[in-house]
Amino acid sequence: MPLDISEGIFRRNKTFTTRSLKTKINIQTLAKELNVSTSTVSKALNDSHEISDETKRRVLELATKYQYSPNPHASGLRNNKSKTIAVVIPEVGNSFFASVIKGVESVARVQGYHVLIYLSNESFEKERMILESLQLGRIDGLLMSLALETQEFSHIQNLLSQDIPLVFFDRVPQEIQAHKVVTNEFELGYKAVQHLWESGCRQIGYLLNGTSNSTLNLRQQGFLKALSEKNTANPETHIVEIPKGISDITFFQLLQEKSFDGVIASVEELVTPLWSACKSGTLEITQELKVLSFCDFPLATVLSPTLTTVKHPATEMGEKATELLIAQIEKPRKTLSFQSIMLQSEIIPRESTQALSKTIS
Repeated sequence: MPLDISEGIFRRNKTFTTRSLKTKINIQTLAKELNVSTSTVSKALNDSHEISDETKRRVLELATKYQYSPNPHASGLRNNKSKTIAVVIPEVGNSFFASVIKGVESVARVQGYHVLIYLSNESFEKERMILESLQLGRIDGLLMSLALETQEFSHIQNLLSQDIPLVFFDRVPQEIQAHKVVTNEFELGYKAVQHLWESGCRQIGYLLNGTSNSTLNLRQQGFLKALSEKNTANPETHIVEIPKGISDITFFQLLQEKSFDGVIASVEELVTPLWSACKSGTLEITQELKVLSFCDFPLATVLSPTLTTVKHPATEMGEKATELLIAQIEKPRKTLSFQSIMLQSEIIPRESTQALSKTIS
């Protein structure tokens, strides 16, 4: 893209600077400034093993500084690649997936790849149709997080049979051998109970919205393990499914019937109805009910009280998954073992789980 370039940057090359101060950044521009060959820049941008890590770092830093994106059409003609990757995600209303896409695009742009985003809307049938259409088109690789309805994987096996590189992230199938990027969900489910216990809670509930996937299952398993270690009788009865569209008063009555003094919202979508139910039933969050949510969405810091959340490294997940995918595309070879990268999420304590100081009489 055309950029205004400071004359001082190219002062060494008088012919270049006098020709134009508004110059289209290209691979030759980067090579001149770094005093290396265009071949070196090209190989560095494609993560070639022939180029040292230091040189790759210098090239990528300068490319990022000038917002340089290689011409995908031209490089595709040379390498028989489209320089296009697809991303299939279940939804965009969730702030988590929006952050993942941000990470994907930040890596793909520097590496010269276009990104096509497809929504399954949690539908297996739509996910299947997307993958079938991608087999007919020109993509070099695919990043994918499973829809909630997906329980069988023949459509994914068909795609893999076409030798299209694939990396899963977040919601991953255990049955498919592929590179995967996930977070420490079992540990987080366990730590969420520990956090509420240390805040004084003894009747801890786990709220579901009727959905189930690999990520949610691991959180739930961690929750159950932590409760069993606290000698809680029948930990499974502390898991409560909240029907979609539940009224505030019904939700409030459910919380009172269970006598919960702390709850974990397993998904972001449960926070608003939970908050509304507490307000309508005059159940004071923090004082009477401590709340922890599994998604660190922006409004968590402006709610009153502020909401304790689990912060997921969503942007980093997008970056790591894209790096794995592009490595497969650029250096294709038969893979006998696949990487499973586990990123670390963390609990961000805020007012909604704050331990109350005891009144001294």
